[in-house]
Amino acid sequence: MTRPQRGFYRRKNLRDVYGLPVLQDNITWIWVVGKEAVVIDPAIAAPVKTWLHSLDLNLIAVLQTHHHSDHIGGTKDLLRQWPKADVIAAIKDQARIPFQTISVAEGDKINLLNSTLEVLEVPGHTLGHIAFFIPKNPDSGEESTLFCGDTLFGAGCGRLFEGSPEEMYLSLKRIADLPLETRIYCAHEYTEANLLWAMGIKPTDIAIRERLKEVKKVRHRGGLSLPSTIKIELSTNLFLKAKTAEELAILRKNKDNWRG
Repeated sequence: MTRPQRGFYRRKNLRDVYGLPVLQDNITWIWVVGKEAVVIDPAIAAPVKTWLHSLDLNLIAVLQTHHHSDHIGGTKDLLRQWPKADVIAAIKDQARIPFQTISVAEGDKINLLNSTLEVLEVPGHTLGHIAFFIPKNPDSGEESTLFCGDTLFGAGCGRLFEGSPEEMYLSLKRIADLPLETRIYCAHEYTEANLLWAMGIKPTDIAIRERLKEVKKVRHRGGLSLPSTIKIELSTNLFLKAKTAEELAILRKNKDNWRG
């Protein structure tokens, strides 16, 4: 059995987020409170089902950030096992995620696992891409959380398959304005490669160099480089540092052609 790696330590009965590496570099995040679970962007179902059954957890919802097959590929199979689970996805993507049961748009709020999820529309990677933001809990002290799919990566951002550089620029700026300690749960393990690319652009940047060193250590031990935080990304992510959409477009083209 593959056990998801814990995103960060949480006290008993508070929010836990676990990362399950699947396929080549996807990460399916599993958010657990008590005996209930929410799965984010399940690429495939089998390892998720195995893990949920091993802990006798009940799946109550699936969060879908966008329609790509490596994010929704396991959802229908999970619903066969847990038919009462909701699928929360963008109303703009109803045609491409037709099995959604709760359709959401910018500004919508969903109560789930004792938390309130805020829906952010963050187009760029796809036109209907959304992210799910959970504000800081002042009672428990838990920091805010963002499930951002393929909009933001560790030291990177998603390819512009449908959106424009301007849309991605605005989406990233919006994410950058979230609280600095917000934990960032991206859907792919790209951090090391993104930092290697960034070192080629900024070879003397100390923050990027130090982060790359730490990420290499974690990955060598078999761990995940995620979650990140807004604070870490602001200091080491060249896409978040871009001053204009034009600068972001140049960086994105450079990264698309990089063969590290």
